[in-house]
Amino acid sequence: MAVWALTQACDQRCRACGPRSGRALRNELRTDQALALVDELAALGVGEVVLIGGEAYLRPDFLQVIRAIRERGMKATMTTGGFGFTAQHVEAAVEAGLQLVSFSIDGLAETHDALRGRDGSWERAFAGIARVREAGAAAAANTQINRRNLEDLPALADRLADAGIVSWQMFLTIPHGGAADHPELVLQPYMMLEVFEQIERILERCRASGITVWPGNNLGYFGPLETALRRDMSDRAYYPGCQAGLTGLGIEADGSIKSCPSLGGSANTGGSWPGDSLRDIWDQAPQMRRIERRTLDDLWGFCRDCYYADVCMGGCTATSEPLFGKPGNNPFCHHRALELDGRGLRERLVHIEPAPGLPFDHGRFELVVEPKP
Repeated sequence: MAVWALTQACDQRCRACGPRSGRALRNELRTDQALALVDELAALGVGEVVLIGGEAYLRPDFLQVIRAIRERGMKATMTTGGFGFTAQHVEAAVEAGLQLVSFSIDGLAETHDALRGRDGSWERAFAGIARVREAGAAAAANTQINRRNLEDLPALADRLADAGIVSWQMFLTIPHGGAADHPELVLQPYMMLEVFEQIERILERCRASGITVWPGNNLGYFGPLETALRRDMSDRAYYPGCQAGLTGLGIEADGSIKSCPSLGGSANTGGSWPGDSLRDIWDQAPQMRRIERRTLDDLWGFCRDCYYADVCMGGCTATSEPLFGKPGNNPFCHHRALELDGRGLRERLVHIEPAPGLPFDHGRFELVVEPKP
């Protein structure tokens, strides 16, 4: 899977935006370059290209890119806030071959509009779901879980079921980019107990409605709900460890190739296309092979001695790195929260350093282990 930020242009101002999208970059790929990159993605063996942004539909040639993806035999999907995704956009995109659109919906109307920075964005997102279904494509949803919207999730499940989505991806808000400026949004590790109480209710509602639950890579791990949470993803039905550079890659609007679409910086960027061959970047760049070469000695803290360490390998890199400046110790873990709770302890994050204000940047947190109240 390739997740491609087709442009940095965006028509919303989301408080938790990782790339801090807003204006298009001056050096975004030209149309001919974008179409050539589609060819290289197909040659690499990519099965699905997810167009994101910013907002992919704000780029004038996004229909050409969709059509090229389908002509090369790959699945074409899109993730959007849907604020300006008009009926004309939808009809043209589906005609070009767009097969599924996932709408970012972060709570009920008041919460969602506040997090997305635009009044009426919740209503527009649900109108977009209806338009996509009417045009003959599948509609899905994705939701960041944070302190602002946690209580909204069960009611949101009912609303999404009524809207007729086929799948729902849920993941935790990562403290990078815009969210790094709002640490009050970030969940506390001990809140994983409450998160999974809500998740259990949501799973029951989704199964009854035929909605496939698609947990993000930072939602888990190995607690009592793990099999139920991941049973739709594979026969394995448990978290397989970070997949950055293993089963997926990220592409920035300027052609930067990354191991993970949610990470930035030189440690995660393997090369620049078209300056480098996509195949060479994938095969040879150490940033792309970073996860593949990780060992247990790269883990630290609780994760180093965890029973599941050799499988989980510290969980989602894009979550732990923005917390502490390095991966390998992830406190957002259901199993971990339960283990500590059983000992009468809990973990709490303290924000000690702000972010500089760059795309995918992060500050720094300190982890405190304390008796639970």
